[in-house]
Amino acid sequence: MKVTTAALPLLPLFQRLLPGLPGLPGLPGLPAVPGLPDLASLPGRLTGLSLTLLKASALEAAILAGHLLLYPSGIIQERRPIQTLRPTDTHDAQNAQDPQPSPPPPRLPAPVSPPVVLLHGFIDNRSVFLLLRRSLTQHGRHEIESLNYSPLTCDIRTAAELLGRHIEEICERTGSERVDVVGHSLGGLIARYYVQRLGGDLRVRTLVTLGTPHAGTKVVPLANAHPIVRQMRPGSAVIEELTRPAPGCRTRFVSFWSDLDRVMDPLETACLDHPDLSVQNVRVSGIGHLALPVHPTVATGIRQALDTAGPETGVETDTDTGKHHGGLTVA
Repeated sequence: MKVTTAALPLLPLFQRLLPGLPGLPGLPGLPAVPGLPDLASLPGRLTGLSLTLLKASALEAAILAGHLLLYPSGIIQERRPIQTLRPTDTHDAQNAQDPQPSPPPPRLPAPVSPPVVLLHGFIDNRSVFLLLRRSLTQHGRHEIESLNYSPLTCDIRTAAELLGRHIEEICERTGSERVDVVGHSLGGLIARYYVQRLGGDLRVRTLVTLGTPHAGTKVVPLANAHPIVRQMRPGSAVIEELTRPAPGCRTRFVSFWSDLDRVMDPLETACLDHPDLSVQNVRVSGIGHLALPVHPTVATGIRQALDTAGPETGVETDTDTGKHHGGLTVA
């Protein structure tokens, strides 16, 4: 392979367009760039990178097309189960009609697993969780509910208050003291605000976030016209609130982030880093932003996160920071 110096000025551009593109080693007469791989490995690396990006992009396009078809089905708010009489209410009604009432029926045992609340992302609805919901149901989770918030919502704080009222209603109806929450993208940020700033840690046992901009994302600057997008920018008032101390927070956080998520800028913004929170960051390799709530491999990781009281078996712990790290590779 023959390399000329004419291509060197274009190298930064190529590296910006293809983040996985390695740099060039030193050439005769030119200073070497430290820490870069051998030139001989460049074609193989580029081929692997291109195939991975191609498959991830094709999957994102297919998911987007399918989601556009399903979107109308998720516009209407999910129907709530009809509230039934509690055993004590039934007993009181029998007392009014029967002078010798029979003893009240025994109360059903509380469910082993708490209800799961699904919260969608920006300009989306509950239809995005169709496959995840099916996966959770097939593996024993029967109390699953989705919350739609309006795409016209302009404040993360307002959406977090709505989520809190929704969770209180679920707990009252099911008799459960706590719930688990799965939030995609903006939905994870709304749920985190509820937990950290509105006392939601009393109600949320585990919060799983999927591609959530915990530190703010800089993608698509033109979208700043929408107020809620401005709240998702690095340094916004909401992001700053979430960096404040949260001592004694009872909620366990599991954050899934993808190395091909182009909605997160920078990618690491989807990692949650807070000294007062119990956090497990899980890196997902090989898929993009839209695939996170859809892909079966991620669904398996979500189920494991919800079914595990503490850090998962096999998850490495950084003894210096105390943070837990895991990884999923999607072929």
